[in-house]
Amino acid sequence: MLTRRFFLRGSAMVMAGAGPVPFWLGRAAASAGSRRKILVAIFQRGAADGLNVVVPFAEKRYYTLRPTLGIPAPGAVNGPQPAIDLDGRFGLNPVLQPLKALWDRQMLAVVEATGSPDPTRSHFDAQDYMESGTPGMKRDGWLNRALPPAGPDASPLRAIAMSASLPRTLQGDCPAIAINDVQQFKAGAENAAIIERLYAASPDKPVAAAGKDAFAAMRMIEALNRTPYNPSGGAQYPQGGPLGRSLRQIAQLIKADAGVEAAFAEIGGWDHHQNEPQQMNNVLRQFGAALTAFATDMGDRMEDVVLVTMSEFGRTAQENGDNGTDHGHGDLMFVLGGPVRGGKVYGAWPGLEKEQLYEGRDLAVTTDFRQVLGELVSGHLGTPDVGQVFPGYRATAPLGLLKST
Repeated sequence: MLTRRFFLRGSAMVMAGAGPVPFWLGRAAASAGSRRKILVAIFQRGAADGLNVVVPFAEKRYYTLRPTLGIPAPGAVNGPQPAIDLDGRFGLNPVLQPLKALWDRQMLAVVEATGSPDPTRSHFDAQDYMESGTPGMKRDGWLNRALPPAGPDASPLRAIAMSASLPRTLQGDCPAIAINDVQQFKAGAENAAIIERLYAASPDKPVAAAGKDAFAAMRMIEALNRTPYNPSGGAQYPQGGPLGRSLRQIAQLIKADAGVEAAFAEIGGWDHHQNEPQQMNNVLRQFGAALTAFATDMGDRMEDVVLVTMSEFGRTAQENGDNGTDHGHGDLMFVLGGPVRGGKVYGAWPGLEKEQLYEGRDLAVTTDFRQVLGELVSGHLGTPDVGQVFPGYRATAPLGLLKST
């Protein structure tokens, strides 16, 4: 039976959503050539330890709570490599050295003590809440709802996820597509033609329209793959991890004017209950190198792009007995792009004293993650009704993350 979500198994492509969106390839290529605003969302699955990603080195209690895991303050000469000073209070984990140049160029901002008001410490529930963007875990996702209805010339690649299946973030009424690997994509012309005819003949008009868009997307990607992609500006994407490959392919699609408006990628491996330093350094190295390479590769096109990162919750303020940390509450978010008012740490810092911690053990949340995303949705994508994107949420005064706000 055909459904509104369908799988094209031979192509490593998944497409979901769909209203009747007429489209043909030449028309899309012409419309996609215009510059558009693009929002890229990165999910750090597993609950990143924000206190060791951006170090609150001015807090003496940080070192009391983390006598082993604590990263030395900038200028320390003995012991592990020290944090990289950002503003006299917070410092980057030294493994994130590549990001310092983006901070200095005022393209990178940090929002501290962010997170969900939901108290859960379940990975599944917390990720579902953040990807749906609303209590009650709606079936669709906030990034899908942030997109305006597709016009007659909309590209089938306007909303893409670099993953094997479509994440909750991009599920919904607006057509969205998951591509596991652009470089290895092959449609299989004969089989694809048969399947395309089956979708076209479907009595379910939304399914037929979705099928039409999916096969148009196939043709666009196949056309792109005829020319090898070479990143610009000497950008070096990290090898061996998914985020570098995902951001490289997102850059390729954006620079090819394929009509991308929203993109999603993810990086796992943040659940460090034990042996945190070694494990975290490995994933941070990929994370920092991938973001830096993407910004370098995009060049002037970063003026049209905002990239935001998030994780389902943070880690306990105090290290555990296994050289790691456990599931916590408050965390942080990075915001990167040409429109970003960067070089600044945003958000109210709650402190790490016992009475300041959430439930006496975790960094408290002072900035709802929807506050950050809402500013980007309204100020960058230009979606006026943030209440429709985040039902039930009432925004507070803007943080001022974007130059236009």
